[in-house]
Amino acid sequence: MELRTAASPKDVKHYTTDRLREEFLIDDLFQVDDIKLVYSHIDRIITGSAVPVKAPLVLTAGDELRAEYFLQRREMGIINIGGKGTVTVDGTVYELEYKDGLYIGMGSKDITFASADANQPAKFYLNSAPAHKTYPTVLIKPEDCVRVELGSLETANHRTICKYILPGQVESCQLVMGMTQLKPGSVWNTMPCHTHDRRMEVYLYFDMPEDALVFHYMGEPTETRHIVMRNEQAVISPSWSIHSGSGTQAYTFIWGMVGENQDFDDMDGCAMQDIR
Repeated sequence: MELRTAASPKDVKHYTTDRLREEFLIDDLFQVDDIKLVYSHIDRIITGSAVPVKAPLVLTAGDELRAEYFLQRREMGIINIGGKGTVTVDGTVYELEYKDGLYIGMGSKDITFASADANQPAKFYLNSAPAHKTYPTVLIKPEDCVRVELGSLETANHRTICKYILPGQVESCQLVMGMTQLKPGSVWNTMPCHTHDRRMEVYLYFDMPEDALVFHYMGEPTETRHIVMRNEQAVISPSWSIHSGSGTQAYTFIWGMVGENQDFDDMDGCAMQDIR
């Protein structure tokens, strides 16, 4: 498990491109026959992936968590962005098609990932946060999720937000998770931008051709920076940072939030004239 420490906005404004990428970019997810995990000190979120091909992959706590098993004191959200696969939780098998999700509650001990077809392996994307209570494990179908359509083609930000894990739909201790898909011809997400000082966020960008990219904008509203993102790369966004993107074409991203509250609309908007 890779460890990432927290960063101060006073320091980040002096970072080079390489340093920004080193601290916030996760560019080596979805390795074949491997579980990749990145532990961030920012609200203790773990971001990761599992791509089982030759054999199922078993999730273990490792030395970093100092726990008997991975979800002894944690909860987890999973979204599959690959071929059909299964997640087995304490003997119960959950089948996940493309873009299906799964919430796993604290206390689940044995978690195994497998693909239905090695030629089209599942690509399980993971977000995990500390938990204090056990909520039921739930298989999540996109068609059953709350959906919100925002923006317009005229402003190049026509998009659909699909909320997978949130209060009133799939209960959790602190993890909120979902997916945003831009419509063809739209390239902007989360603009006008905002911060939410009570929660941090991680974005995974995907559904992008190899020659496409997204400029992910971060930093304080008056000290913006950018990180160039490519297909199936994730980025850590501290609570003090904006998190917007503009791409060379439409794309999709998964967002996961953890922190003080679970109110999706708890945002501090940034006026367009104040951004620089």
